[in-house]
Amino acid sequence: MNPLVRFEKQGNIAIVTIDNPPVNALSPGVPEGLEAAIARANADADVIAVVVIGAGRTFIAGADIKELEFAAWGQPAKLPALHDLLAHIEDSAKPVVMALHGTTLGGGLEVAMAGHYRIAAPDGVMGQPEVNLGIIPGAEGTQRLPRLVGVEKAIEMCVSGKPIPAKGALAAGLIDEIATGNLLESAVAFASHIAQSKTPLTRTRDRNDKLGTPEDSGELFSAGRALAGKLRRGAIAPLMAVAAIEAAVNFPFDEGCRRERELFAQCVASDQARALIHAFFAERGVAKVPGITKDTSVHSIAKVAIIGAGTMGGGIAMACANAGLQVLLRDSQRESLDRGMATIRKNYDVSVTRGRFTAAGVEERMQRIHPQMDYAGFEGADIIIEAAFEDMAIKKAIFAEIDAIASAGAILGTNTSTLNIDEIASVTKRPESVVGLHFFSPANVMRLVEIVRGTATANEVLATALAFAKKLNKVGVVAGNCPGFIGNRMMFPYMYEAQFVVEEGATPEQVDKALTEFGMAMGIFAVDDMAGIDVAWRVRKALGHFSEPGVRRPLVQDKLFEMDRYGQKTGRGWYTYGADRKATADPEVVALIRSMSAEAAIPQRSFTSGEIVERTVYQLINEGARILEEGYALRAADIDVIYINGYGFPARLGGPMMFADQAGLAKIAARTADFHAEFGQRWKPAPLLVRLAGEGKTFRDYDAERA
Repeated sequence: MNPLVRFEKQGNIAIVTIDNPPVNALSPGVPEGLEAAIARANADADVIAVVVIGAGRTFIAGADIKELEFAAWGQPAKLPALHDLLAHIEDSAKPVVMALHGTTLGGGLEVAMAGHYRIAAPDGVMGQPEVNLGIIPGAEGTQRLPRLVGVEKAIEMCVSGKPIPAKGALAAGLIDEIATGNLLESAVAFASHIAQSKTPLTRTRDRNDKLGTPEDSGELFSAGRALAGKLRRGAIAPLMAVAAIEAAVNFPFDEGCRRERELFAQCVASDQARALIHAFFAERGVAKVPGITKDTSVHSIAKVAIIGAGTMGGGIAMACANAGLQVLLRDSQRESLDRGMATIRKNYDVSVTRGRFTAAGVEERMQRIHPQMDYAGFEGADIIIEAAFEDMAIKKAIFAEIDAIASAGAILGTNTSTLNIDEIASVTKRPESVVGLHFFSPANVMRLVEIVRGTATANEVLATALAFAKKLNKVGVVAGNCPGFIGNRMMFPYMYEAQFVVEEGATPEQVDKALTEFGMAMGIFAVDDMAGIDVAWRVRKALGHFSEPGVRRPLVQDKLFEMDRYGQKTGRGWYTYGADRKATADPEVVALIRSMSAEAAIPQRSFTSGEIVERTVYQLINEGARILEEGYALRAADIDVIYINGYGFPARLGGPMMFADQAGLAKIAARTADFHAEFGQRWKPAPLLVRLAGEGKTFRDYDAERA
């Protein structure tokens, strides 16, 4: 008896139930149990059809990702060899109906496609998300999927990695019916009807009517490669997925499967797969925080009060409303409040236009947001979030006010991106209730929340902040209380070094091009213009950067600030901007840079893209190593999660610390030492970086040692 796969009969229909909680992964024992159950059904003369279904909340959500991690790192792994199982299912003399609910993904969908028929619950989703882990479907998914949905749809699904809902799956031909009422009952009725109608069984592998010919499909594959470049710039796996689907068109089924296995093996052994699998587990590991256990109490959050209706406050309000929470949105200025609500409405209207929300869904969300100019109702809020201007005096004044009116159990959060949490908390009588909640703009879209732990922040408050971020469908990462925390503390030296490179002969456009070619979502000068040069200027002043005598400071940003060139908000910054907010290189800025460099007698030189990346990204890594050693980041992996989800670092490189591991810490340390010798104190190698490089270890090793 296999405990992971149950066999029972309902009349003359065999019910095969996969029961491998929590997600019915294809762990060892599940494929063997399925194969045995199908054989048993075929050997039973009373059985006329088979229904395969998952226990719990889902069908099969995929392979065991932990085994995939072992394989990616060259360790012994028990990846399921599904070829025999899938052939066994397809070759069944009795119809096999797959009953799908929850998330039928990856290997789960590959198993489902081997069935003769598929019926799905109305809220079920199906997909081939393997590209998110840097691999392609490895159990014949690229061969069966185009036979069911056609080449174009198969390319779209495998390249994007996005699952499709039951209605879309039915329209595409991936499933045969959507269940009405109970899924098992519907599947049994469907299977009984099929068996009694004596409908000839067709194996998916033999269905070639949607494949077309190599000549007909050439443009589809060209478009697929273009889509891969657009959606996942620089990624290998999407292109490999297109090549595997191309093999389905060009070769017989068995030969196409062999080609898929070859491509899968190349992917799983790649640096990109290791990086993406690392990112997958890193994101799931951030909730492991010292002092937080499963027994730590978590406050219930139903009502949120937000102070400040600007870009951040409005975005946070939308994120909360989207999660079904009631929101009080306060601003002391009527004009600001009205403008904030208008922006929220405009953003929601855009979502309706793009099909993300219905008009009715938007109205429900708008009804949850209550604009006001006073603190009425704040005493009933479970959490109060200050999202005011990045100014310590303003924030302290607000916290003194809300401390007097908030309920005893309320959490007091600040959206500060750089300022001292303890100083903000010092004006309250409850510093244990104060926590940093650094959302990223636009807060209704960006997944990251940097959760900053003050000296007095209680474990229960930290646990509630993590749960709150999860409720908002965001990734909460705990950071220590230092200037800029993790993300911005690392970004400042990265930003300043880019400015130094420009002062030495490069242009903003050249630097940004090198960084986006490296994989960053945006170049650093474009980021500065988007966030606001005025904001960066004020933060730099508040943190006292370059206050030490003799330290080189960037010159041009200050001048742009004096010229009221604040970036996108004023239409001029490092670049100029039209109504479409697209950046255009500005000769006036380049002339200004050259003039100021000449006045400061800064030697000029040319730069390659590789040199630009070293001068900037290595600063990220060096500062990250320092933050890690000082304990402000719990893990190198946490830094990677922050930079992938908040700063546009390419996921295919795994984050800055994983990128450093794969590039080689010895190389990074050596170049950092070279820059230290050339440029002085700002490039002093972090002791942890030097130590790990000398020991032949990685940041990943460091995390493992401290786990």
